[in-house]
Amino acid sequence: MRFCIVGAGFSGAVIARELAENGHKCLIVDSRNHIAGNCHTYTDSSCGIMVHAYGPHIFHTSYDHVWSYITKFCEMGDYTNRVKTTVGGRVYSMPINLLTINQFFGKTFSPSEAEQFINSISKGDIEDPVSFEEQALKFVGEDIYRAFFYGYTKKQWGIEPSSLPASILKRLPLRFNYDDNYFSHKYQGIPKEGYTHVVEQILKHQNIEVRLECAFEHLDEQFEHVFYSGPIDRFFDYQAGELGYRTLDFQKNVSELPDFQGCAVMNYGDIEVPWTRITEHKHFAPWSTQGTTGTIYFHEYSRTASRHDIPYYPIRLIDEKKVLSDYIEIAENSKNVTFVGRLGTYRYLDMDETIHRALQTAQTALDCIKSGKTLPVFVHHPLY
Repeated sequence: MRFCIVGAGFSGAVIARELAENGHKCLIVDSRNHIAGNCHTYTDSSCGIMVHAYGPHIFHTSYDHVWSYITKFCEMGDYTNRVKTTVGGRVYSMPINLLTINQFFGKTFSPSEAEQFINSISKGDIEDPVSFEEQALKFVGEDIYRAFFYGYTKKQWGIEPSSLPASILKRLPLRFNYDDNYFSHKYQGIPKEGYTHVVEQILKHQNIEVRLECAFEHLDEQFEHVFYSGPIDRFFDYQAGELGYRTLDFQKNVSELPDFQGCAVMNYGDIEVPWTRITEHKHFAPWSTQGTTGTIYFHEYSRTASRHDIPYYPIRLIDEKKVLSDYIEIAENSKNVTFVGRLGTYRYLDMDETIHRALQTAQTALDCIKSGKTLPVFVHHPLY
């Protein structure tokens, strides 16, 4: 059988590899001029530093099978995500931990004292938080919310945090010790040769053909089935309206300084500062900076995506969910297509979850082929 996979990111690459290893021909098309989607990395010619073209990506997972899968195609470099934030002219440790609490309030709390203190200032009368703001107030109280969450969140999403769902904040950690590792997963790292190299290795199979700068809409070929990881609203030519996304703009800075900010990621929580964060890319791969000169860093800005922008974060507010429901209904009457990935299912997915779902999708496809059943439109339903 011959399949078409739209999108050369992790979703498309993993599905193609699994099908290819089971004897099926796969054509991968991508409208961009490179593979690896938003994970694309390259070496900057001006300084020799590896750059994450669409913002930093740290691989983290507790899935043993996903870690085993990706490390078949690369050597992982040790990396621990330790984020800092500048608020009110001072630098703090993130996520909120014992050091952040003691720094912010000028205290020397022990873990139990800090927990008691946070409980005393949090809004315990909010029983069932609905909005991001209510969740934050119940979580850490007014002062920490205003300093560390309000401005950053408003800049990132372009709306008041009181209009965002509580679920956005529920995944952020709060610690009463000095652990400043942003993630708590079993595995964490960054591929030593970058993410583009990983995807290149996944796609290296005789049954896989890759065409870049090729729009799916312009293909005039027959396929047994299509796995579509592009925006679901674009697939249907926006007939039910446009789904809402946030996109990012990056201001590139190359400096002769050996180190600009002393860390990989510096958030900026003050609403008056227009950028959300500055990322300095030499710190993401210290194993690759020997012999490099200077440094490269990016101011990052968030805004509403237009149809022609690269979509990063699905907004998934009430209006968007109504449009999504319309597209689900349309999609379920379609034939020979399965929607996959972050854009195809309109859901923000970390890289490990993307690989996990792609492996499940490929296995479902292989099971359907073996049994003669029709492949589903959604292996992972966008609303669940």
